Amino acid sequence: MTVDHLNQLLLICSLVLLIAVAAVRLSSRSGLPSLLIYLGIGIAIGQDGLGGVVFDNAELTQLLGYSALVVILAEGGLGTKWKEIKPALPQAALLSTVGVAVSVGVTAAGAHYLAGLDWRQALLIGAVVSSTDAAAVFSVLRNVPLPARLTGVLEAESGFNDAPVVILVVAFSASGPVDTWYVLMGEIALELAIGAAVGLAIGWLGSFGMRHVALPASGLYPIAVMAIAVSAYAAGALAHGSGFLAVYLAAMILGNAKLPHAPATRGFAEGVGWIGQIGMFVLLGLLVTPHRLVDDFVPALLIGLILTIVARPTSVFTALLPFRMPWQEQTLLSWAGLRGAVPIVLATIPMVSDVPGSERVFNIVFVLVVVYTLIQGPTLPWLARRLRLGDGKEAADLGIESAPLERLRGHLLSTSIGPGSRMHGVEVGELRMPKGAAVTLVVRDGASFVPAPSTVLRQGDELLVVATDPVRDAAEKRLQAVSQGGKLAGWLGAGESAAMAAAAGTRTAGPVGRVEGALRRFRPGALRDRRAKGRGAR
Repeated sequence: MTVDHLNQLLLICSLVLLIAVAAVRLSSRSGLPSLLIYLGIGIAIGQDGLGGVVFDNAELTQLLGYSALVVILAEGGLGTKWKEIKPALPQAALLSTVGVAVSVGVTAAGAHYLAGLDWRQALLIGAVVSSTDAAAVFSVLRNVPLPARLTGVLEAESGFNDAPVVILVVAFSASGPVDTWYVLMGEIALELAIGAAVGLAIGWLGSFGMRHVALPASGLYPIAVMAIAVSAYAAGALAHGSGFLAVYLAAMILGNAKLPHAPATRGFAEGVGWIGQIGMFVLLGLLVTPHRLVDDFVPALLIGLILTIVARPTSVFTALLPFRMPWQEQTLLSWAGLRGAVPIVLATIPMVSDVPGSERVFNIVFVLVVVYTLIQGPTLPWLARRLRLGDGKEAADLGIESAPLERLRGHLLSTSIGPGSRMHGVEVGELRMPKGAAVTLVVRDGASFVPAPSTVLRQGDELLVVATDPVRDAAEKRLQAVSQGGKLAGWLGAGESAAMAAAAGTRTAGPVGRVEGALRRFRPGALRDRRAKGRGAR
């Protein structure tokens, strides 16, 4: 490649990125998943499109696709909230194991008996399409106001189920006879255990180091966090474990560790994730040959119908049977099993392994993903409303930026009062910040001033809070509690202070303690108890 060729390549890549960025705007307005637009861009510049670019390197596509998936899973893990995903872990674990097994079996049987594929091709397709796509789930579900428990299940499932599916696809693509089912189950369990151990260990060590080392520039924090997450994937894969599970868990620990410059880190990871999505989908669009899809169009529609109407609901209802979830939630989980680039990337594994009929498998998977993502993505909000699962609004979270002050052993916290925050109308003194933390500056309408205890906070204000290291977490929790519960957070149980005081059997001293004591004395139960006691004494 010469410098002239490099210049042309840079121009083409930058134009593709600009078109893809503009397509996101169209996607957000129309409800059309952006991944389909990116695939369309790749097809448009491919050999059957306007660009006429000939690209058929399945091995390079697989390698670049794996790299993009690592970045996408890291970005998804950093944005996953532990408090939302923690209750969903048992459901997600069963969906990623039992659910995948049921989905593979039902889809493979339908592909063999109804579409006429041989058993190896049928099993490959069943395994490939049984993985929900993290990029599709993260991009679509975060624009749908679902309850936190359902979002947690879907996000955790999409982060967990790549590992067993990759193992199955590699096993079915290997030359010679396929291992027995119990051997495959043992391999899956072992790789998941190794990947989880590596991811948790690297995530914990990375978060500990990032919290105790002050880097000289804020721009180094996002780079370090992404490097830690990618190292978890590499270490997990080299240890013969699930690298995909390792990177997701490590990123999730880092994202919930309240690291310095966390919003900037998430913004950087989101940008890198977008580049990974765009590059991966465009490359997959280049790899496909549209005129060869015609013969496999009908089998793809048939297999996709079996997957969507039979296999996915059966796997969801079977895996979630111990949890007795409402049928409305299980129905939504069945319809929200979105496919995207992951199945298409996995479909390149048999092509690289020269499995007979692998090109047909790739074509069927490509058509299936495009058609049913086009159907499921835009209709998901409508179904959520019909099932009365999409009307609830979650409490607005408060984004807090933290910068370390090394010499003072403290932190400078920065936050803004958003439209849904109940901090609007609260006086600075009513924040009741812990000792060692104070609101030092308020920025309002472009002007900054040092607030007094009687200063009333308003929507749109930006606050600078200095907190010493021992009370940093308590200061953040207090700001979050007031943002969600208002000035009485903690007095009426909207924060952690009241619960902790009640559990310890203590009473807070000072005006706060007197108010809390008065509230306890005049609660309805206490009044009834005192009346009954008085009648008994008489």
